[in-house]
Amino acid sequence: MEETTKCELVLHINGEQRTVITRQAETLLFVLRDELGLTGTKPGCLNGDCGTCTVLVNGTPIKSCMMLAIETVGKEITTIEGLRDTPIQHAFVRHFAFQCGYCTPGFIMNIHALIEQHPNADQSTIQEWLQSNICRCTSYQEIEAAVKEALQAKKTDIQPSHNRISRV
Repeated sequence: MEETTKCELVLHINGEQRTVITRQAETLLFVLRDELGLTGTKPGCLNGDCGTCTVLVNGTPIKSCMMLAIETVGKEITTIEGLRDTPIQHAFVRHFAFQCGYCTPGFIMNIHALIEQHPNADQSTIQEWLQSNICRCTSYQEIEAAVKEALQAKKTDIQPSHNRISRV
């Protein structure tokens, strides 16, 4: 049996430097989950179609099942655990934009990047960005409503109230 070559990687994740020893061919998804215990990033299709494993690499949404961990050395990685108190997280709760919740971290990561990169996103841009993630449990109507609320919060730079619950 061939010996697997491992290497030491220093990754910058959620504002911290983390060192792991892993195979050079290991995906970012499994390094995050298995080596670093960041299990908010979920495995889904494992071929880049569903978006459940979405993380941000230098602020860009990346499907971590499609990227080798070694490719992220020197880059800033943000996982769902690295987001705190963002408008999109609160909007998802208020709009009941989830059912089982399995796909939710990937959606939130993707939409957080949308809000940061396109704070004036129109309906077409929102729909384009939502196409990269799949939810099998709920309608996209609630997710879209959450996106619009979070975009509005970004525009007004006011954190939405945690107590208000709205139904679509």
